[in-house]
Amino acid sequence: MPPYELLYGRRCRTPVCWGEVGQKEMGIKAVVIDMAEKLRVIKARMKAAQDRHKSYADKRRRPVEFDVGDRVLLKVSPWKGIIQFKKRGKLSPRYIGPFQIKARVGKVAYRLDLPEELNGIHPTFHVSHLRKCLADEQAHVPLDDIEVDNRLNYIEEPVAIGDTKEKQLRNKTLQTLHRKQKER
Repeated sequence: MPPYELLYGRRCRTPVCWGEVGQKEMGIKAVVIDMAEKLRVIKARMKAAQDRHKSYADKRRRPVEFDVGDRVLLKVSPWKGIIQFKKRGKLSPRYIGPFQIKARVGKVAYRLDLPEELNGIHPTFHVSHLRKCLADEQAHVPLDDIEVDNRLNYIEEPVAIGDTKEKQLRNKTLQTLHRKQKER
């Protein structure tokens, strides 16, 4: 069946078929019955395909629920073009936070406790934009203390030189030094 017939429920009227002559009443009933049968078959096949797709999608889905007071990360990828988080492109963060959940709004939305920098954003978000924060509060590294040079390399400050080892290769000997880093 052509797409035009599926969409509009009748044949496409072109100048070629305008000249057809014959009894119209007998042909119309047959066309209506044939069209109704084809539409019933098409609807049944579409329903079967939708059910099949839904069963495959439901296998990977899991209900996401948070409690009031949980800490979550907020997805920032929907805000394309906003250079609010100091980086652009591939280096931009995918999630920011963690933020604390203040209240549950409906079945799939939560209100977050956002800082003052994000006061232009509405504090209610769908669960698809939230991810549970599994990080420990004490393990948080402040980003202000990290030093980066002009080539964007992390500057490490060694505290002391630990062990020295010599590795024997075929023609030469390599000496390796292990340094202890400053703890934060």
